[in-house]
Amino acid sequence: MLLRNASVLVIDDDHDVLIAMKIFLKSQVKKVVTEKNPENISSLLKNENFDLIILDMNYKSVVHTGNEGIYWLNRIREIDKEAAVILITAYGDLDLAIRSLKKGASDFLVKPWKNEKLFDSINEILANKKSGKTEKWNPQVNGIKLLGESNVMKEVFFKIKKIAPTDANILILGENGTGKDLIARAIHDNTLRKDKPYIKVDVGSLTSTLFESELFGYKKGAFTDAKEDRQGRFEAADGGTLFLDEIGNISLQQQARLLTVLQNRQITPLGSNQPIDVNIRLICATNSSLEFLADEEHFRKDLIYRINTVEIIVPLLREREKDIALLAKHFIELYSEKYLKPKVTIEGSFLKKLEAYHFPGNVRELQYAIERAVIMLEDDVLRDRDLMFSPIERTAAEIKPKDLKLDTVEKNTILEVIEKNNGNISQSAKELGITRTALYRRLNKYGL
Repeated sequence: MLLRNASVLVIDDDHDVLIAMKIFLKSQVKKVVTEKNPENISSLLKNENFDLIILDMNYKSVVHTGNEGIYWLNRIREIDKEAAVILITAYGDLDLAIRSLKKGASDFLVKPWKNEKLFDSINEILANKKSGKTEKWNPQVNGIKLLGESNVMKEVFFKIKKIAPTDANILILGENGTGKDLIARAIHDNTLRKDKPYIKVDVGSLTSTLFESELFGYKKGAFTDAKEDRQGRFEAADGGTLFLDEIGNISLQQQARLLTVLQNRQITPLGSNQPIDVNIRLICATNSSLEFLADEEHFRKDLIYRINTVEIIVPLLREREKDIALLAKHFIELYSEKYLKPKVTIEGSFLKKLEAYHFPGNVRELQYAIERAVIMLEDDVLRDRDLMFSPIERTAAEIKPKDLKLDTVEKNTILEVIEKNNGNISQSAKELGITRTALYRRLNKYGL
């Protein structure tokens, strides 16, 4: 067994942590060395080879950058590029810990750690180190894996893997259509709360009156239409996960009310004086930018700190070029089955057109474009001409060509007219004042 033959170095300036680690590891591994002073790392590594290093991220002295863990990680990597390092961190350092993975860390654990998690992490790292492979992991929603092979999505998936088992509050940032809802659900499905309720609330659409009643509930007689007691969403999510979508759109007054509830972990239904304890895992999402949220005229800073223990930024689809074909094939299969189409094949030109498009509407736009193409399909082959993008998502800048070359203007005009006519070639040719054959020649010329 790899673990039994392993030599482990533990570095932490907390004496109690070192004792706890040594007690747990001495029966699991061949050798455990503990060290309080990170300045001794160099000499320790030069004198002995360690299969694994467990490194604290923060120290009371020596380096005062706030990034001590990364500093010492870099020192370790300078001495041994292949060193396997597990970082130990607190909730507040999770983002820093995740960034450290890019610097070469193998994993991180959140204080207070669970011995089972530590045991599993060490085993996985040693196994991967021996095989030279890194295990691929994609989160699941309702038993179905989220799709993504691009580097940016791998980072998102890894972040989900590490933070999901914790109870840290999470803020998901991303444009409309990027899949924030799926990310939130994936986090819930990978927690110990997965068998408990998952409650989603679009708080951005709630009026001030509905905000109180929907989130906190009410008692019979609290207002005119309150004919019976009603449980609020906080109480409904007790023991599970509460997902507050579009939190960037709520008013400052609503923010103050929400902050009080999150601080006290208690809600008081309208018409009642009796507070109710709630135990929830909070996930929030918004399409607002960090700059917007940082402006105290729009959003309370104390609430941001409360909901944003860890943030996940969902990338735009155009930043995930490697995933476009993967997602397209998934949607083609999905809608082919839904609309009882024969087995659909794809021409290379279809994928090329997809990959050349910038997708302002992100994954949602891709999904609807594929659904539309499958519905309108006349045979069993998807070609580039079957793919029409919604004019709804096109910006004014895109409609007005920046390049005034004759060919560019002609190409953009053809695209506008075809989209205007929902892909009807005959109608488009008539509107352009040319024959169908002439239009097809131009489509071929511009690779459309």
